[in-house]
Amino acid sequence: MTDALKRLSDEGVAIWLDDLSRKRITSGNLAELIDQSHVVGVTTNPAIFQKAISGGEGYEQQLTDLATRKVTVEEALRMITTADVRDAADILRPVYDRTDGQDGRVSIEVDPRLAHNTAATIAEAKQLAWLVDRPNTLIKIPATKAGLPAITEVIGKGISVNVTLIFSLERYREVMDAYLAGLEKAKAAGLDLSLIHSVASFFVSRVDTEIDKRLDAVGTDEAKALKGKAALANARLAYEAYEEVFSSDRWNALERAGANKQRALWASTGVKDPSYKDTLYVDDLVAPNTVNTMPEATLEAAADHGQITGDTVRGTYEQARAELDAVAKLGISYDDVVQLLEDEGVEKFEASWNDLLKSTEAELQRLAPTEA
Repeated sequence: MTDALKRLSDEGVAIWLDDLSRKRITSGNLAELIDQSHVVGVTTNPAIFQKAISGGEGYEQQLTDLATRKVTVEEALRMITTADVRDAADILRPVYDRTDGQDGRVSIEVDPRLAHNTAATIAEAKQLAWLVDRPNTLIKIPATKAGLPAITEVIGKGISVNVTLIFSLERYREVMDAYLAGLEKAKAAGLDLSLIHSVASFFVSRVDTEIDKRLDAVGTDEAKALKGKAALANARLAYEAYEEVFSSDRWNALERAGANKQRALWASTGVKDPSYKDTLYVDDLVAPNTVNTMPEATLEAAADHGQITGDTVRGTYEQARAELDAVAKLGISYDDVVQLLEDEGVEKFEASWNDLLKSTEAELQRLAPTEA
């Protein structure tokens, strides 16, 4: 094992685990990753919970109790997921205290079926924050058009937010604007801005998956030479936007009032194409004050043979723009790609949530006591 994860942390990249299950909590594995692998946060999503609860250990007693109480499947699911997030938050609390609230965070997502309903998203975010009842929780809100005003409103109420499913540079700027607007509302309401934190989850690998498919369809040598470059270019230009927004006069006024920068979080960092190095979206996205949330396989690969050579983002913006321009010149529409990925992202999480509802309902029925 190299000490690549320590070097990554030293470069200002917070390492978060993109996974959670009750077994990971109760076995001591999460605590071990915090102690030994520089993990300082956890992200969850509907697909992660679907995998954990459908095939995982440790849920049967709680499911039995819920079945006995005859709760609805939606209530059961919220009781189960918030229990896991609460326990993980307690394990990460020392990290939260040590970093003044920046890390030691656990994310939980609003019901993905609400992604296009602003009012329902706000209500769900408030309910989740109340249910988990831990200061080191982040409520995940998707960066859909309906999600943007919800982000502003929830931040304005002093609830920390992980904005998820960001694919486009334009949408990322809208997310940062929504965060600043929320901070301004919180400030006007007299809230302590230093207690409000946020990350913006910018998705990486899926951009390459979709654009590489279109480059293969073009089929020229020029197109093939661009494979595996668009996702990094997109993320690097997102960091350029982050630097611009968080050095503006508008931001500086909020910072003087105690506000925290909304960090860019690199999500979907597991490599989908086996011909690419498995640490591509770790080694090549090193920049200060960022987060990289990794599936366990990527975390282990980075620990074993990651090549952390310093900042690999700043100074690359001109090249990144040239690479995205070259893709566009081949007739591949950036706007079409990022909108498709956003739509698919919401649909996939909704499908995972629906699968989880079905499997949880089946378990509740199986474990329900027979009537005397």
